[in-house]
Amino acid sequence: MAITRREGLGMAALGTMLAATGASPALAGRPKAPFLTRIDLTDPEWNRDTRARLNGDLDSSKQLVGWLKGVIQGVRPNEAVRDLMGFEGFSVTRMYRRDDGSWRKLLRETVFYRDLKTGEILKTWHNPYTDETVRVVPIANDPYNQTIETNFMGKPWIGNWTRNPDGTLTLFSGVNLFYPNLLVPSVWQRESAGDFNRVTENFTWTMRAEDLENPAKTYLPCVGAWQRITPWLPWMLMGTAPGHINYFSHFAPLPGGIDALAKLPQDLIEATRAIDPKLLRAPTIEEDTLPNESSLEAYAKEQKPAPVPAGWTPPQPPAPPKFEGDKSKLGKQFGH
Repeated sequence: MAITRREGLGMAALGTMLAATGASPALAGRPKAPFLTRIDLTDPEWNRDTRARLNGDLDSSKQLVGWLKGVIQGVRPNEAVRDLMGFEGFSVTRMYRRDDGSWRKLLRETVFYRDLKTGEILKTWHNPYTDETVRVVPIANDPYNQTIETNFMGKPWIGNWTRNPDGTLTLFSGVNLFYPNLLVPSVWQRESAGDFNRVTENFTWTMRAEDLENPAKTYLPCVGAWQRITPWLPWMLMGTAPGHINYFSHFAPLPGGIDALAKLPQDLIEATRAIDPKLLRAPTIEEDTLPNESSLEAYAKEQKPAPVPAGWTPPQPPAPPKFEGDKSKLGKQFGH
């Protein structure tokens, strides 16, 4: 059975994150739902509850704030990989238990791009491949929700766990996707990388065994890493140019509930508020009626195709370099 993009990204979800406000009336009178804490790496129910604790706070009266930061690299044939820009963002998540024992995660997230030298949030960016300045479009996913169950695609979900020599445990989750591009090349000539998108996402979460076994830990303190291999971003205006970009980042949930927003760089908060203040809180249970919207879907809905200059063609990588056998040039000939 083929994995759709949404199923894949939902499974791997960028959520390791949440924060605190009052409980919804829909949960009034419900007892606090128990969750499994005795480590059993092969038990689907323990895996379900542990994934839920990594994705949110199982205390349904709270939200959880999650933070991530990293770098974006450009990859083309015949040249060294380039660091293009930084990025930083956060999510706010609410979790509640459904009657069938599964957990429902409600999430909003924003990601902004930063200048590698100054650290400032980028509004425009000079594309070194096309030698032009383009307008930067941040990520604002509203919402990106997920149901965390014992099964995934009809089979019990058992995590890819590693017991580390220092006593910690690491969970790895990855997905490889190939799906039709919402940005049709004939319409989005400068934004679209082609008829199909090829995307890979990899996540790791590392946590302490004592936290896993502690019933007072309604969310799991952890340190994580996220990698995404994806076509050129639409606003880079690269068209079908050969190559792709890599996202590399680390992430962590922040203690303190919704008040953890105060621990984030305030330019992130203000930039998010300027897009929409509701991105500073998780969706409520009553709002759990909206379909998920990916960043590409939002781009197609909110942006317009860029003008195509006469004679424009997608930028091409350099010709393959030749090494003539002079060892003195090793390490110099091919680097930036």
